[in-house]
Formats: sequence, C-alpha cells, structure tokens
Amino acid sequence: MAHIEDPAEAEARRLDAGDPGHRELFLVPPAEGGDYPETAYLAGNSLGLQPRAVRGELLEELDAWARLGVEGHLEAERPWLPYHELLREPAARLVGALPGETVVMNSLTVNLHLLMVSFYRPAGGRTLIVVEDTAFPSDSYAVRSQAAFHGLDPDVTVVRTDDPRATIREHGDRIALVLLGGVNYLTGELMDIPGITAAGHAAGAVVGWDLAHAVGNVPLRLHEWGVDFAAWCSYKYLNGGPGAVAGAFVHERHTGGALPRFEGWWSTEPATRFEMAPVSRPPRTADAWQVSNPPILAMSPVRTSLELFDTVGMPALRARSERLTEYLQTLLDPIGVEIVTPRDPARRGCQLSLRVADAGGLSKALRHRYGVIADSREPDILRLAPVPLYCTYHDCWRAAAAIAREVGP
Repeated sequence: MAHIEDPAEAEARRLDAGDPGHRELFLVPPAEGGDYPETAYLAGNSLGLQPRAVRGELLEELDAWARLGVEGHLEAERPWLPYHELLREPAARLVGALPGETVVMNSLTVNLHLLMVSFYRPAGGRTLIVVEDTAFPSDSYAVRSQAAFHGLDPDVTVVRTDDPRATIREHGDRIALVLLGGVNYLTGELMDIPGITAAGHAAGAVVGWDLAHAVGNVPLRLHEWGVDFAAWCSYKYLNGGPGAVAGAFVHERHTGGALPRFEGWWSTEPATRFEMAPVSRPPRTADAWQVSNPPILAMSPVRTSLELFDTVGMPALRARSERLTEYLQTLLDPIGVEIVTPRDPARRGCQLSLRVADAGGLSKALRHRYGVIADSREPDILRLAPVPLYCTYHDCWRAAAAIAREVGP
C-alpha cells in the first residue's frame, strides 16, 4: 500500500524546503523498518554520521603510505610530520580559542588526565573537585582516580552538585578544581560556561570543561571566557568517526609557564625534535601537552569534518539547531511525554531528553519498526538529537509520530 502523507508530515516537508541543512554531504544509514528508505538519525550526540568526503580523503593518505612509505612524513601531499597543525586553526575557531591554545590529540579522557596533571594541584585545605551530579561516568572515574592518585579519599574529595554556583559559594577556599560538562550528556542542558568559570575563579579555583557534547553543538569562546583548560571528543557532533582523535585547550596565560606536565616525543619544539636531545624543549603553546606523534589515519576524518564547520559556520548551525529542537518540542508536547531538557532553546544544545518507561525498549522499537535511531540511558531517558548539519524537520516528525504510536494514549 502506498504511503499516504498526512498534513503534519506535509508541514515538515514544507519546513525542510525553506530551511534545508546539509544532509547531502553525509552518508545516512538505510532504515531497518518503517516507510522510508533512510534512517531518521537522531543519535549524533553519540556518534555523528560519516561525511561523504571522508572516504576519498582518507584513501589519499593510504595511497601516500603505499607510494612513499616513511618518506610520506615529508613528501605526502599533506605531510605527516606537521599534520596535526592542519587541524589547529579550524579547531581553534570552533572553540573560540587562539591557535596556540589548541591542539588535537589523543582521546577525551586521556586529555583530561594529561590536563589534570597540570591543573589539579591539591594543597593544604584546597583539595576538592566539583563535578555535576550527572557527570558522564568516564569523567567521574577520571576525577576520582586523580583524587586517589594524590592520596585523597575520592568519596570526600569529589563533590557532586546540581547547582555549581551554590557549591562554589559553600565550599569556596576548599575547591581546587571545578570540572563540568559544557552540555550535560544526559539532559542536554547548556551550562553557563562563562558565569561558572568566573565564579570558580573568584573562589580561587581552577576551572576546566569537558566539551564532548558542546563542541560543534553550541558556540564557544574559551579564550574570551578565561577558561583554564578544556577537552573534547570528535566523534559526536564533529563527525570524526568512532573513537576519533580528541582536542584540548589551554589558555595562553598557562602556556610557556612552570606548570608540571607529562612529556613525550611530540612535547618538544618541532625544529629541534630530530636533534634527539635527551631533554625536551617544550613550545610555548598547547602543543607542549602532546605526548605522542599523531595518528594520521585517525586525524584525516577529523580534518575533513572541521573543514565542513569552517564552511557552514557555527552561527548558522546554532540557529538551525534551535529551530529544530523547538519544532520537535512542539510535536512531543501533545503526546504527554516528560521532556527533562530545558524548554528554552537557548539553554540547551541540539538534544531533547525524554523520561519514559523502558527507554531501552522504546529505542529498539523506534529503530526496528520505524527506522528512527535515537539512544537511551538507563533507566528511563530517551535522547533525541536533531543535529542541524544533517537532520531534517521530517526526521523530527518521524521520531515524534513513532513515539506517539508507541507511548501515546
């Protein structure tokens, strides 16, 4: 039987015609169920889609390896020796940083640990680490292990809060580090990064940010806001592929100083690297926090994706993100599901989190019966992320219609 389009679906199509994204630049998985050939992919907050340009540009690096071998470090079309520098400026633009404050390296939690070596320096009565009460588990594990590494009791040292400002006021001179997620992974709430940073600094604490769910999602101005350090991954909104190389930011007031760091082959000045000297000569940039040489085949998709962000621009993406989430919210409200994400589009990223019974079962039903991919977090949260680069109003309509059929009255 032919699919019959209802008026709400027709309205979604009309909105897409007037407010298109850039879906044509991405590979959208085929749907496993439902009436449409492509998936309505609302899980970019977990893993972004593959840009079409990735395959060809990654093959260029493989071809260079096959053709040049080790000489590719200097003779490839994009030489591997300084390859990470190709990502520096676009990454800096994306997070609102100076190029010298930014480096693409490692993975998110590795970067957090390397940065906490420098920035978590408990002394005297100032030992506490403040995190949000719904911190991503990896962050919780990381800060607890840092506390234990310094001989402190993690149950006492790590303070979880749903009100960072109140906690900063309460504990004041006992706080060594405030480390929060820029956008909460569970609820999609956008934190007041500049305000909380200023409050932490006023209390004498160091303030760092996990931007895994913020980078490529919301506009950032890390240098202007005075953030001490930050780290992010590249496989969610940045579409860099599973386990993609991550990024790090260190404010320029901390570069070139006396902060302790772990060092390795790539922590020294490039100009003197091959003198093979036994003592590092770190540059006065965030590159000093690098340890190992960059994985070229993993960096290539991130470089490709960063070029897309440079082309499209975060202001346009943010504006479309707010329109998409507001539209999705209007579709979900009549169903009667609880939306735990802030209702004001300015206070959230491109994510709406719903509290529903058996969120995992609902996520599976959406995928296999309707071709809608979302994700769930135990025990009762379903997360929908209409990513503005490739999601459509029709995707939002499909998700809401499917949810209505599954959980509606």
